[in-house]
Amino acid sequence: MSNSPFISSEVYDLDVGINTIDDLIEAYKRIGGFQGRYIAEAADVLLSMYNDPNTTVFLSFTANLISTGLRGLLARFIERGFADVIITTAGTLDHDIAKSMGGKYYQSYFDVDDIEMSKAGIHRIGNVAVRKEHYGPLIEKFVHSSLEELSKIKEEWGVRELLWEMGRRIDDDYSILRAASRAGVPIYVPGFVDGAFGTAILTYNEMQRTRTGGRQVRVDVLKDEHELMDIVYSSKSLGALIIGGGISKHHVIWWSQFAGGLDYVVYITMAVEWDGSLSGARPKEAITWGKVKPTARQAFILEDATVVLPILIPYVVKKLGFRRGVRVIT
Repeated sequence: MSNSPFISSEVYDLDVGINTIDDLIEAYKRIGGFQGRYIAEAADVLLSMYNDPNTTVFLSFTANLISTGLRGLLARFIERGFADVIITTAGTLDHDIAKSMGGKYYQSYFDVDDIEMSKAGIHRIGNVAVRKEHYGPLIEKFVHSSLEELSKIKEEWGVRELLWEMGRRIDDDYSILRAASRAGVPIYVPGFVDGAFGTAILTYNEMQRTRTGGRQVRVDVLKDEHELMDIVYSSKSLGALIIGGGISKHHVIWWSQFAGGLDYVVYITMAVEWDGSLSGARPKEAITWGKVKPTARQAFILEDATVVLPILIPYVVKKLGFRRGVRVIT
């Protein structure tokens, strides 16, 4: 049976001696089923990816995660060199700025009376809550004040350029924008207008339109795409840790096809593939589009990122410490 194409490693019974992250990953390797073994496979893929000096690594994640305490974990991961490029969604900017400007987020519940919650002036993100005054107004104030300064430097900006500049104006050790700016990691948000950040740029420009001598800010939406094109075409190998779905996931694999596909890829998602959605699609589907190479090392974890990342990220950091990333923007 050991040569059968239908089986691989033997299943071993576990004892209670699981005391470290290393012990836990080893336990997942031996446990056999069900999602645990895929966490162990993902750990192996990530170590191979990060140990490959020729691989440009994309880190993709959705905004909902930044409303949780994973924000700090991801920021530290970025600071330690484990992302060469970040692609995320507009809400990431919103949550990151709101928290950095003193906005407080709280644990809540999925089963609440949302009508009464709204009357109380509270936004809900799953089972996380933030008061309305700790969200939109803080974001708009920060974006407006930053644009007031940046408009005096030049009129036209790429989104990545704006985000680096804003990251330099944030004094928060757990900020994603600050971490990316300090580490020199480009952060791209293809749907940047789909949130408070993009709306704040619009309202800033509308205010400037009515002011004598007001300076508006123009956003070159294709400047970031040109940078991404240059990064992909100049990379010898591509890898990605993709957390969640939507536009942040698709933008990574979309650009990867122009270099023949990803060589390493780990997907973490709770979405299922049965509705044909991009968010639920497994890596093997991306092979048909040329977005993942048939030879790629890949892992797919159907699990909540708040469960998986506090295991995977400390494990990788413990094994590698710091990583000398690929410099993609000079």
